Amino acid sequence: METSQTHSSESMSKDLSELMKEATKEVHEQAENTPFMKNFQKGQVSLHEFKLVTASLYFIYSALEEEIERNKDNPVYAPVYFPVELHRKAALEKDLEYFYGHNWREEIPCPEATQKYVERLHDVGKNHPELLVAHAYTRYLGDLSGGQVLKKIAQKALQLPSTGEGLAFFTFDGVSNATKFKQLYRSRMNALEMDLATKKRVLEEAKKAFLLNIQVFEALQELVSKGQENGHLVQPKAELRTRNINKSYEHGPVPEKESERTNRRHTDTVITPLVRWILALSFLATTVAVGLFAM
Repeated sequence: METSQTHSSESMSKDLSELMKEATKEVHEQAENTPFMKNFQKGQVSLHEFKLVTASLYFIYSALEEEIERNKDNPVYAPVYFPVELHRKAALEKDLEYFYGHNWREEIPCPEATQKYVERLHDVGKNHPELLVAHAYTRYLGDLSGGQVLKKIAQKALQLPSTGEGLAFFTFDGVSNATKFKQLYRSRMNALEMDLATKKRVLEEAKKAFLLNIQVFEALQELVSKGQENGHLVQPKAELRTRNINKSYEHGPVPEKESERTNRRHTDTVITPLVRWILALSFLATTVAVGLFAM
């Protein structure tokens, strides 16, 4: 018994970032193998699905960053407070306005699984702030790791403007060198003061974060299979066109053939190995699979 406890103590003496990666390996693999994520890897994801993912990410990051702001001066989180470098809410707002228009707040859906994730983030921020680092690490480092690669993939697959509209989520203007910043972030995280019991709880929370992401992916997959968005049936060929195409109508009607061709192009477009992203999305691992997975 004593030997077992000694071994456990020795293993927990490792850096928190290393322990986090080891503890979430299995659930990380589960997340990458959900039907939704596998479809991403096969390039079988439409613009409609991409928009749904972006919407869920907005709700998740809004909750996460609200709780981060609440605890920015709390010593259990303050060392890893990097709002300029990492926060994604404002970027997601730009993307959603691009895809849905000015009334995007009334248009985007929030599946029950996403709401469950949001509620957990608020509970952690208000009642267990020492666990907040598990959610921040799981999301942000994945997004940062796969951001630029995923941005190029999405831009090409969805034929989005080269000027970056619709892809603000993947752009970290406050980070000039991703590799060095991740090293800084891990070192700050490893320096957080926590006892053995707290460290174990943080690791369990990191695993829970992955499970919550899995549930979000499964819910989005179900939503897409039912052809629904925001509680309404969505016809596959009735995809909301991107902002630049909508603007063309301001100068007169588009010839029918060109209109049909443009609509079909955006409807049938699929995202290539975007899976290592959302989940990254962010380090999630955001591996070139979805931001969420490339830590």
